[in-house]
Amino acid sequence: MEPTTTIRSYIEDYIRKQGYTLQYFADISGVNAGTLSAIIKGTRPIAMAQLDLITQGMKLEEGYFYEIYGAECFVESAPHWRRLEPFLQRCAELDKLECIHKVIQEVTDDRSYISELFEMAEGMLERGQTKAARMLYECVAECEKYQHSERLALCQYRIFTLSLGQDQHENLRAAVHFEPYINRLDEERQLDAIKDLGNTYLALRYWDKVIDLAEELDQKTKILQSYTKKKIAKSDRLTAYPLFVYRAYSNLLKSMSCERQGRYEEALHYTELYAKLAKVSEPDEEDQIFIDKFAGWTEANTYLYKLMIGDFNVLPAYVEFIEQNEHEILPAIVNILEAANKFEQNIDEILYKFSDQINSEINHLKGYTEQMKSDMYAAFLLERSLYHLNRHEYREGLKELIHCLAESIRLNNQKDVIHCISLYEKYKSMGNTEIEHQYKLIMMEVQKSYEKKENLLCNLA
Repeated sequence: MEPTTTIRSYIEDYIRKQGYTLQYFADISGVNAGTLSAIIKGTRPIAMAQLDLITQGMKLEEGYFYEIYGAECFVESAPHWRRLEPFLQRCAELDKLECIHKVIQEVTDDRSYISELFEMAEGMLERGQTKAARMLYECVAECEKYQHSERLALCQYRIFTLSLGQDQHENLRAAVHFEPYINRLDEERQLDAIKDLGNTYLALRYWDKVIDLAEELDQKTKILQSYTKKKIAKSDRLTAYPLFVYRAYSNLLKSMSCERQGRYEEALHYTELYAKLAKVSEPDEEDQIFIDKFAGWTEANTYLYKLMIGDFNVLPAYVEFIEQNEHEILPAIVNILEAANKFEQNIDEILYKFSDQINSEINHLKGYTEQMKSDMYAAFLLERSLYHLNRHEYREGLKELIHCLAESIRLNNQKDVIHCISLYEKYKSMGNTEIEHQYKLIMMEVQKSYEKKENLLCNLA
């Protein structure tokens, strides 16, 4: 298709070359002959539904004309929302993101469409069309960047959650960019935003930041609870969860932050707090779901923190717990490995017992963000590597270490990359040529990655 070719001329050429009558093509496309004639003459605009029928009648792929349609209807002429809305929606359905990008760049000069674009983004997000939704949120945010509106803050919140992935540097950038907008959100939505930000900083290992956000979450929830005496129905509230969940979760965040810093007595204290906060009188069905979740976390984490203090008497009960809660196997094994490495304990029997579940569970973890799953898997690889190395099982330990290094590079987690390289240099004489070859290949990828970043920075400068 030539850039100057119009859809009307393309249809007309097709009918002529195929030797069709207008009526015959109308019959096979499903578009009324009179309507088709008016479209070709240019006296009637093409509706999206008609364009899709014509494309199908010409045996072309779905969305074949969308790029030209976008230029003709929304760039070269004044756009109308009645036609723009179905176009953007169909582009989202077919993942025609470039078409969306080109059109919204043009139409945002008319600020009257900003509200409609925002509402459309919300609908796309609900339907799982996340890439298209993010483009619309970014468009609205750019148009309102000098405003102090709640809509701008909500756009930035949506962009933040949609930006989170497996690159820790990008996650940090997204968190830092979003944080100033939290207080512009509705009071209820602030709770979810702080919770999500806390989860992000937890995976990034910014422990003090997690504690600060958890404290803020606790205080803001208490304020809301103070003037919300009556239970709010799920359909009437803006928060994703019942209010009691947020105070309990704030203490869960504190306990996890303390745990990662080796402050296990404090972690136990916060565990006792969220266990109390997660008990409510006359719970409904939704409440009970979260009461049960916190009860499970309380039991598992109490075993863990006692184990990390050196009380291995709880290990049989911990193992029994994870046998009954298979979705907790991987995080529990990471914790048991860490304790075994710390106190030089033999847990071969436990690793063998759960070997099949460990290898398959990373894709089935429930209750964790993708970011936290990836971080947990990298932690598992590192702890299992240390376990083998500490027991002088150098071949297995180094193989696991190479695996951990590759995973840390994929996550762009520089701290773990440095840790893995340091351990490899310490134990490399215990390996073999195959392991050394794998290490060199990975290090070549590391070098290429950093050279690419340096070139990018030079170009930006």
